[in-house]
Amino acid sequence: MRTDTTSTTSAIFAANRAQGAVTFDVQQVEGVTRRRQLHESGSLRVRFPSPEADGLSAVFVNTAGGIAGGDRFDIDIAAGEGSRLAVTTAAAEKIYRAAGPAAQVNIFLKAAAGAHLSWLPQETILFDRARVSRRIDIDLAEGASLLLCEIVVFGRTAMGERMRSGEFVDRWRMRRGGRLVFAENIRLDGDIGEKLARSAVAKGGVAIGTALIVPGEEALVERIRELSDSFGSEVGISCWNGFAMARFCGQDAARLRADMMAVLGRASGVELPRLWLN
Repeated sequence: MRTDTTSTTSAIFAANRAQGAVTFDVQQVEGVTRRRQLHESGSLRVRFPSPEADGLSAVFVNTAGGIAGGDRFDIDIAAGEGSRLAVTTAAAEKIYRAAGPAAQVNIFLKAAAGAHLSWLPQETILFDRARVSRRIDIDLAEGASLLLCEIVVFGRTAMGERMRSGEFVDRWRMRRGGRLVFAENIRLDGDIGEKLARSAVAKGGVAIGTALIVPGEEALVERIRELSDSFGSEVGISCWNGFAMARFCGQDAARLRADMMAVLGRASGVELPRLWLN
């Protein structure tokens, strides 16, 4: 009887998990970027708010209202030769506590020669006891450019909430011209609150952020470092393998977001999505 009850509970749990997938590509047509093919399924949607002079903006919407344990979301985006695409989210993504399996988020970004792709989602907020495994794969042709930003917030500190325990697994891979130029795995699990309090980890920080800029050289790094005195978060800035990176760790998520916006503005002539400015 107990086995039957367990099986029934597992089946109900699986049937109520949110799944969403979006695949689309854009191409340049007579000097203007236009959407080509688009496929949506489940609770994930993408909208293209308004035509622009030469580029295109896309906004992701999760109609499930957040991500919980056992959910799965897949995103696959390709920018064709010479196209310009900026992608963001309608709001911060919330990862709720998980009683069972971790949520899965898989992101694949591809840019052809001469294309520029901006991946600029708003923050990912992890609630206490959230469990999520995220994978980001980037494939850039020689001559493609990328502006990528990811911010992760451990708990809603403005509401007096902090993430005490859970699981956060983040795997990044970037290839340029078919060659692996960046690979990183991050894993925080168990008593995450205690680990973030350690000086060698986050020194009590509640938010982390990464800006990845391709191409990136020392001159760009120096321009970003000129802003250092204005930053409210701890930051490290460097470049190697033809790309630049700025990494933030902050005690205040709102201040870290402001620091990130300053870096993105200095790093690229591309305007931030209007949703970031609300």
